[in-house]
Amino acid sequence: MPYIALAIGVALAGIDQLFKYLITSNMLQGEEIKVFGDVFKITYVKNDGVAFGMFSGMQWIFIVLTVIMLGVIIFYMFKKRPDSKLFYFSVALIVGGGLGNLVDRVIYRYVVDYLSLSFFPPVCNFADYCITIGVVILAVYLVFFSDKDKKEKLKEHADD
Repeated sequence: MPYIALAIGVALAGIDQLFKYLITSNMLQGEEIKVFGDVFKITYVKNDGVAFGMFSGMQWIFIVLTVIMLGVIIFYMFKKRPDSKLFYFSVALIVGGGLGNLVDRVIYRYVVDYLSLSFFPPVCNFADYCITIGVVILAVYLVFFSDKDKKEKLKEHADD
């Protein structure tokens, strides 16, 4: 499962980069395309910070933190090899989103954002949503299922 999760993560990062290529190739910075009125728009923004543009210009910190976090997650995934598909799904999303934005930060020194929802102020991208959904799913796994997996493993070893 760890290899599959990693492959899915890389594929998600590829999808993210494809979307970003299409945006940067076909739009000018600041340009908006209404998809569903004012509710959902494609808006090309260069973000050299994090959410809401906070910590602008500190790309090297985000690069280092992203590499560390991805390293820890991938190490844990291969070292512990949890039995939960929910865990691997969350990791695939987090790795995919992390890699997608990491590529932008290393190559461009900013992240390409383009998804704008009227009820959620910051302009985001596919990678951001992958990370957010992945972290929520990981939290659900850790709070509700990780102890169950540990108990099942202990029971299996006790039966041996």
